[in-house]
Amino acid sequence: MATRIPIRVMGTAAAAALALTVSACGSGGRAAGGGSGGDTLVWALTQGSEATFRASATEWNKAHPDRKIDIQYFQNDPYKQKLRTAVGAGNGPVLFENWGGGGLKSYVDAGKVADLTPELNKSPQWKNRIFPSVLKSTTFDGKVYGVPVNGVQPVVLYYNKQLFEKVGAQPPKTWDELLALVKKFKARGIAPLSMGGASKWPDLMWLEYLVDRIGGPEVFANIAAGKKGAWSDPAVLEAARMIKQLVDAGGFAKGFTSVTADTGQAEAQVYTGKAAMTLQGSWAFSTIATGSPKFVSEGHLGWSSFPAVAGGKGDAGDVVGNPANFSSMSAQASPKEKKAAVSYLKDGVYNDTYVDNLLKNGDVPPVKGLDAELKAGDNADWTTYVYHLTRDAENFQLSWDQALAPELGNDLLTHLDQLFLGQISPETFCEQMDKAAG
Repeated sequence: MATRIPIRVMGTAAAAALALTVSACGSGGRAAGGGSGGDTLVWALTQGSEATFRASATEWNKAHPDRKIDIQYFQNDPYKQKLRTAVGAGNGPVLFENWGGGGLKSYVDAGKVADLTPELNKSPQWKNRIFPSVLKSTTFDGKVYGVPVNGVQPVVLYYNKQLFEKVGAQPPKTWDELLALVKKFKARGIAPLSMGGASKWPDLMWLEYLVDRIGGPEVFANIAAGKKGAWSDPAVLEAARMIKQLVDAGGFAKGFTSVTADTGQAEAQVYTGKAAMTLQGSWAFSTIATGSPKFVSEGHLGWSSFPAVAGGKGDAGDVVGNPANFSSMSAQASPKEKKAAVSYLKDGVYNDTYVDNLLKNGDVPPVKGLDAELKAGDNADWTTYVYHLTRDAENFQLSWDQALAPELGNDLLTHLDQLFLGQISPETFCEQMDKAAG
């Protein structure tokens, strides 16, 4: 499996850049969006799925010399600034890669993104091959403003099978079982859970899953809709209390608040036997496989879904994380550009070659009917698990700091960090978030 830069790490800052654009948006037409020689201009990020994008463009341009696409690639931070400036001035690309959620909605609200719903409805084969739960991240008021272009990245619970065998345990299916495991591992001198708490965003995965398991997707739907007092919903308060319970019980490795997520230290604690479990996005598989190929090849790495909560309203099959990266189309593109862009998205993305290239890169695309390809590929147990987990999920919740408006997302990370550090109570956390939400 190829190492990838996790989309998750880049989300909040990218969303902030998108939202800042809105204040600069004018009413003028699009000044320039064509690629070289009048080709359809597409903007995308380097690394990650870049190899797949490049191969796709080459294949498409050979087969469609009259409808060529010109993909330009940017590193993450320069991309944010360039996209903000271009869209604000009304001269951005025809298609642009994004993360969906609150950042994209800022563009949509400013009238800068084209509604793809009519085109999708005209081509049921195109629309129906994509997991419905993934399309929700770019669907606002019943209209679709972006289609996925790479793989799904759900958050799962990884565990060290050797350590579980050592204490005679199974991965937890319920919250109570997780708490019992905390005691069992601590008694053997093993950290129950590792986490890169210094980065703050890994904290969020615990809140997202607990709120969903306790109250179901509608709790966050009310938060995202700006419903007054939504952060004080009983499910949010109970989730915050359960987080405090886990921290107070010594559930996390000592010093977890000083571990940075993107260094791979939290994953290393699992494969070196210092911690039994870690909750992280699917990109962590690559981190572990790179850090200790033998640990993975010998079958010592296990994975499981987030535990259920007794009496909770949420479906234990729901997942959180990053449904995908998306491609959205400028509302200011010319009719000719829009026609060419839609043609490429419909027939050039997620075709057989494109899907094969994603799979070779270790990505699991949200496309129906891939069981045979996954079983024949590398790390088939893992990729098939991820595929079925996301395919069968009724709800795939985009990470909250990406789904919310950027400023509120930053406030959330700040106050949640304080909760994990024991600096504020669960009740204060809810009060502060209600205040931040206005």
